[in-house]
Amino acid sequence: MKALRFLLVVVGLCAALPALAVQPDEILPDPALEHRARELSRQLRCMVCQNQSIDDSDAPLARDLRLLVRERLTAGDSDRQVLEFLTARYGDFVLLNPRFSAQTALLWLMPAVVFGAGAVAAFVFLRRQRGGRGTSAGEAAGASLSAQERKRLDDLLKPGA
Repeated sequence: MKALRFLLVVVGLCAALPALAVQPDEILPDPALEHRARELSRQLRCMVCQNQSIDDSDAPLARDLRLLVRERLTAGDSDRQVLEFLTARYGDFVLLNPRFSAQTALLWLMPAVVFGAGAVAAFVFLRRQRGGRGTSAGEAAGASLSAQERKRLDDLLKPGA
């Protein structure tokens, strides 16, 4: 029974590993070029899956992009030239981590803006809470009572009444 559980755990862990979609016929014979192609493929977004790199995606378009990357590398392009070629062709969306530019400024700056707005709201909230501590609830309520209501309240609050 323990052996079966162990086998199930091992199979489950293996299934959780990312499945690289690179087919054997795509692999370059030069290990250095293949390593560069894999590094570039991890930086590029699959246009079909959108949250996967083309290295992890089984989509036909991802395969085409992997082949294009390898074609450009074998032609002698640098990593930067390959990325520039692909962004010129598909736009910044092809990058998993888009560059900071006028079009992506909101994407990069929004977390800081939201955090800052939350910090200011928390500061204002805490400041208002501290400002109201100087008076007790009875004093605040008593300030708006008439003389007759205050006398009635005092009578009710007297011990032994």
